[in-house]
Amino acid sequence: MSCLLEAPLRISVLSEVTATSRHYVDRLFDPDPQKVLQGVIDMKNAVIGNNKQKANLIVLGAVPRLLYLLQQSSSSLELRTECAVVLGSLAMGTENNIKSLVDCHIIPALLQGLLCPDLIFIEACLRCLRTVFISPVTPVQLLYTDPTVIPHLMSLLSRSQRTQEYITQIFSHCCKTPEHQTVLFNHGAIQNIAPLLISPSYKVRMQALKCFSVLAYENTQVSMTLVNVLVDGELLSQVFVRMMQRDQPIEMQLTAAKCLTYMCRAGAIRTDDSCVVLKTLPCLVRMCSKEHLLEERVEGAETLAYLMEPDVELQRIASTTDHLVAMLADYFKYPSSVSAITDIKRLDHDLKHAHELRQAAFKLYASLGSNDEDIRKKITETENMMDRIVSGLSESSIKVRLAAVRCLHSLSRSVHQLRTSFHDHAVWKPLMKLLQNAPDEVLVMASSTLCNLLLEFSPSKEPILESGVIELLCSLTQSDSPALRVNGIWALMNMAFQAEQKVKLEIVRCLGTEQLFRLLSDPDTNVLMKTLGLLRNLLSTRPHIDQIMSSHGKQIMQAVTLILEAEHSIEVKEQTLCILSNIADGNTAKELIMTNDDMLQKIKYYMGHSNVKLQLASTFCVSNLIWNEEDGSQERQDKLREMGFVDILHKLTHSSDHNLSDRAKTAMQQYLA
Repeated sequence: MSCLLEAPLRISVLSEVTATSRHYVDRLFDPDPQKVLQGVIDMKNAVIGNNKQKANLIVLGAVPRLLYLLQQSSSSLELRTECAVVLGSLAMGTENNIKSLVDCHIIPALLQGLLCPDLIFIEACLRCLRTVFISPVTPVQLLYTDPTVIPHLMSLLSRSQRTQEYITQIFSHCCKTPEHQTVLFNHGAIQNIAPLLISPSYKVRMQALKCFSVLAYENTQVSMTLVNVLVDGELLSQVFVRMMQRDQPIEMQLTAAKCLTYMCRAGAIRTDDSCVVLKTLPCLVRMCSKEHLLEERVEGAETLAYLMEPDVELQRIASTTDHLVAMLADYFKYPSSVSAITDIKRLDHDLKHAHELRQAAFKLYASLGSNDEDIRKKITETENMMDRIVSGLSESSIKVRLAAVRCLHSLSRSVHQLRTSFHDHAVWKPLMKLLQNAPDEVLVMASSTLCNLLLEFSPSKEPILESGVIELLCSLTQSDSPALRVNGIWALMNMAFQAEQKVKLEIVRCLGTEQLFRLLSDPDTNVLMKTLGLLRNLLSTRPHIDQIMSSHGKQIMQAVTLILEAEHSIEVKEQTLCILSNIADGNTAKELIMTNDDMLQKIKYYMGHSNVKLQLASTFCVSNLIWNEEDGSQERQDKLREMGFVDILHKLTHSSDHNLSDRAKTAMQQYLA
């Protein structure tokens, strides 16, 4: 029987809660302004820390009425302020609460409220705006809709410590794009916020610091300006250095390190500057140690990875600072059964976020090992490292998979690692699996790594070939993403290098001549260069050259003509002339050049070109055409002599470039032999 009573009981409790909530909303419509004010104050006390009550009041329509009262000039200042406070409290609830508030147009109403001269009301509106804007569900663009808002917020910065704290927090959360950075910069963010770095209030200093980190991120204009800013007679970079001292709160140390990192990456501070080498880098390494909280270790590692990504010297310094490489190995063991976490909530949080540590460690290893062979060796020799990367490639978190493949890519730049660790752990298998069905970001990194695994000295090349990779790579060349097209064709180019004839024919069959020629007219120069590289590798060794040219010669010659006639870079034309040299080396294929007077004239033109690389490539081609020991060489020599090639060769023997004069002399000797 008791089971039957449960449902009605629940309904009656719920209706009771809704009834009391209804009572709060009804009081907002009382004709007596004093009772309305008391109603709002009672509502404020009722919702503090009570998410259920907040949700009920929102469902019952309290928000539109509160906003109406807030905007009425007939409402007393006290009532308007209390309405802003209650709205701020409702915003402190769930993300759904925020969505409801935004849908009721709370943002324009509060921004309008900032025009009121009363400071207490302004602070209440700003506090609520801050709470709404720091939520991930609020569209930050709403801050920039009205062009008068940002300058007005700048003018309010001087009103009080609270306005400084809330406005800088709003800016740091709403600065998400280069356009946002430009708007804030153009409205004087730097000169208005810089003095706040020495505010007596820690909260103000901290929010101002966060503002500078989002303003400087990948922004040269902002970073270059920050370098010359003085705060109370001290350079801003020195203020940041002071904020990184060990006696400062961790959050401040980390954010100051981020500011200097971003300024360094934007080119405003040199990588060998003492504030980077002796202060920023050691501070970030310190953040990676296990006495710090999980999120601090993650942020420290990711910022450090970003700082030293393009600079081999910083990578070397970091790799020998505080045993960093070994310290990162702890990122994979956390939280362990013996973790000294007594706080159950913290343990629960860390278990849910442990994957972020692994992601950060992979990112940092990738950055550390991107250039130096000794560091790569150090990383792969760290306990179970290759196994960790392999398991990282199949983790459920896409971010971990991406970071793991980044790490693998970084290590795959090493000939030694390709021959040892990569082979021993058969990393090509999980990599191939990853390539089957992944988002573009992962595909780009995975296919880049595959390019390295397909280099001719890599022991993984054979098993990858046997796994049917050609079809997969050919499909990548049809991608809309230029990076994927480049990687697809690059991997095929590596695969075709000194390959057996059956592999080359399979590439041509699978790619198809139509796609091959589509790639030769690709708007992306990298794609074009790699396609020419593929063609050059396919057309190497005589039997292969003759066979491919006998079936596809007409189209290949057509493509070569088009490239040599079009506006292309020296590198593209050089690569194209090298392909012609390979064709000229074939037994039967060379006739496709000899019977094409237009092509011969082009070769002659490039022999007299002002660029030595093009002269060298075209002279090499002529040399192959007239080589003595081959059938029909006499007829070919006679034809080229008639066309004036010998005169040009004679001139080139006096070239100031030794390679070119030697090549021309070698060709001339064919006539003398």
